[in-house]
Amino acid sequence: MAHWLIKSDPETYSFERMKKDKKTHWDGVHNYAARNHLKAMKKGDLAFFYESMNGEPSIVGIVKVNKEHYQDPTTTESWVWVDFEYVEAMKRPVTLAEVKANKKLAQMALVRISRLSVQPVLDEEWEEILRMQ
Repeated sequence: MAHWLIKSDPETYSFERMKKDKKTHWDGVHNYAARNHLKAMKKGDLAFFYESMNGEPSIVGIVKVNKEHYQDPTTTESWVWVDFEYVEAMKRPVTLAEVKANKKLAQMALVRISRLSVQPVLDEEWEEILRMQ
C-alpha cells in the first residue's frame, strides 16, 4: 500500500465536509505531476488530507482511495478523478511549520515542492507524521 497527501482549500472542499459526505471524487487537478500521482493510486491506499488555507496550513485527516483513477467527465483531455472515502481525523492537526521543523521530514515532498496538490508520502514520513499528531 502506498501513501499520499492531497491538498484542498477549505473554501473549495474542507475536511469537515469530507467527514459529512463520507466520500467524494477528487477533481480539479490540472497539473501533470499531480495527475500522474492520481493515476498511480490504488484502491485502499491512504492519504493525508491537507488544508492549505483557512488559518495555518495543516494535515487534518486521513482518507482512503475508494476508486482508482477514471476520466474526468468535464473534459476531453487526459485529466482524471480519483474517489476517496473518509477514514479519520488527526488527533490534532500537524502544521506545515511542524513538518518543516522536523529533520526527519526534510526531504518530504510537502517541504521540497509544497505547491504540488497531490504528492507521494514515504512510509517513514507517514509514520513520523502519525507520531506527531
